[in-house]
Amino acid sequence: MTVPRGRDESRPYRFGLVGARFIAPATSAPGPGATSGLNRLSRLIPTVAFLAVILIGWELAVRLWQVPAYLMPGPSAVGARLVGDPLFFGREGLVTLSEALGGLIIGGGLALGTGLLMAQWRWLERALLPVAVVAKVTPVVVIAPLFVLWFGFDAWPRLLIAALLAFFPILIGAVAGLRAVPTAAREVLLTLDASTVDEVLLLRLPSALPQLFAALKVATTLALLGAVVAEWVGGDRGLGRAILLANSNLDTTTALAGVATIASIGMALIGLLTLLERRYVFWQAPLDRS
Repeated sequence: MTVPRGRDESRPYRFGLVGARFIAPATSAPGPGATSGLNRLSRLIPTVAFLAVILIGWELAVRLWQVPAYLMPGPSAVGARLVGDPLFFGREGLVTLSEALGGLIIGGGLALGTGLLMAQWRWLERALLPVAVVAKVTPVVVIAPLFVLWFGFDAWPRLLIAALLAFFPILIGAVAGLRAVPTAAREVLLTLDASTVDEVLLLRLPSALPQLFAALKVATTLALLGAVVAEWVGGDRGLGRAILLANSNLDTTTALAGVATIASIGMALIGLLTLLERRYVFWQAPLDRS
């Protein structure tokens, strides 16, 4: 096989260290980033159509059977409630979002640090993993009142509950990703006399990004759920508190509007993580990133 001596400037190359493999030369064929806006919008058609069918069926069922609003309001009533007082749901939603993100940062940072240690020393994994499993399977409704009792009625209990729920999936994703390192790539770094820090920064963390992003998507929704549950128990602000008060007043329309706001926040966060994943996990095959 003949190896070309010069570089063909008409075919630009991109390369980067992923494992110890170089990315194949870029061709002139359009990649996922060159997909037209029309094609990207077409991907939303199944989702929009499915939601439309559910909402229309829901609205028709409520109207045909004349279900009272305190039992099950229609989507039109829920939408009217959202449109009628957007500042209220936006303000309370920001409180819940800040608690969820704060808990995600705390839990994610602790999980990543613990995962680095567990991936390095298996005896530490055998010691800490059962404790993490016990913390994960303990019901939140049992832990939340204790956190309020221990840490008071300020934001700390809600942050810690969100962090507790986000901790386990990120820990598992971190350990699995940090150990999924090609042997050949690690041997290359060892031949270069790379330190443990270099191995982690240049090899293990980049190799673990797909698993970390998958774990982050799960942990984000759990942190949001933890913030809402914590607001039920000991919060004076937030969507969880608003839903609790609405239920106590048989205001099902407001309660469902709060649920819709939480769902919107969750979908927005997952969408943002998906965009970041496509941006930074650039070596995944196009079929995996579609």
